[in-house]
Amino acid sequence: MAHPTLFITGGAGFIGSALIRLLIAESDWRIVNIDKLTYAGNLESLSSVANDPRYVFRQIDICDRPALDALFAEFQPTGVIHLAAESHVDRSIHGPGDFIQTNITGTFALLEAARGYWMSLDDTAKAGFRFHHVSTDEVYGSLGDTGLFTETTAYQPNSPYSASKAASDHLVRAWHHTYGFPVVTTNCSNNYGPCQFPEKLIPLMIHNAVSGKPLPIYGKGDNIRDWLYVDDHARALRLVFEQGKLGEVYNIGGHNEKTNLEVVDTLCALLDELKPRADGKPYRELKTYVADRPGHDKRYAIDATKIGAELAWTPQENFETGLRKTVQWYLDNTEWVAHVVSGEYRNWMDTNYGART
Repeated sequence: MAHPTLFITGGAGFIGSALIRLLIAESDWRIVNIDKLTYAGNLESLSSVANDPRYVFRQIDICDRPALDALFAEFQPTGVIHLAAESHVDRSIHGPGDFIQTNITGTFALLEAARGYWMSLDDTAKAGFRFHHVSTDEVYGSLGDTGLFTETTAYQPNSPYSASKAASDHLVRAWHHTYGFPVVTTNCSNNYGPCQFPEKLIPLMIHNAVSGKPLPIYGKGDNIRDWLYVDDHARALRLVFEQGKLGEVYNIGGHNEKTNLEVVDTLCALLDELKPRADGKPYRELKTYVADRPGHDKRYAIDATKIGAELAWTPQENFETGLRKTVQWYLDNTEWVAHVVSGEYRNWMDTNYGART
């Protein structure tokens, strides 16, 4: 019996690769990973599934409509989970053009390719198809000292990144209401875990600490984020894709509000335990404070009541267990980190993966 096919865009990224590893291990889906392989796309994160017969990789830009049309015709998927995006706020401040192109224009091209394919299906296949758009809590803007983001919170994006994601969310909503296109959307809090590109806070701090480099903290370190372990997010994404109600939005959060300073201090204490410095000094001595970034949102926190009530999802990791697993993974996978830092990971496809493109 043939396996149903699922397209995952951005599958070589941090969250996408975690989702693919989960689905190959725990489901019957055949996965087609569609990724442009920008700097943050790393096929080494998928080495454990690279030779699985249910996994296929295609290096395609989601802005390339003809390539997308050909892919839909070739593989006839049952659905799409759309994760491909430029995602780093700092980069969006200094170079917003790539964010507009990928996150808005790319989502438009993907929606139109998927809609054209969907319209060509018979009624049974049409009814079984769905498009899952993966977004961020940053579209809601910044919270004060109290309150939580819900699925009905008004959008108030404050960075080029969050504005581009907000625009993509609105496109997906409009395609559902205008064309009846079957969509679900999720908005998640800050992810962390294995295989995260080390420009993000947690892997950056781990890498800098073990390298004896300063640990740069924006402002006073009092910005608050809700932290979600990436494997918990992957489980939620599968649930929403397979069981979520069409046209609905589901917020996914880890119930772990922490200031950036708390995150760094907890990391330092874990590293003191798991990999003490040769000179015996505590890692917290490496902390340094730098000028805050423009438009830095004060606080994000998600109300994940809806996904819990409707789909029975709850995170399996709290911040302490998830962070310990994360730190241990980075300490155990120094070669992965070294390849990313050196840029060598970009050569991995040529040497290990060329035949599968």
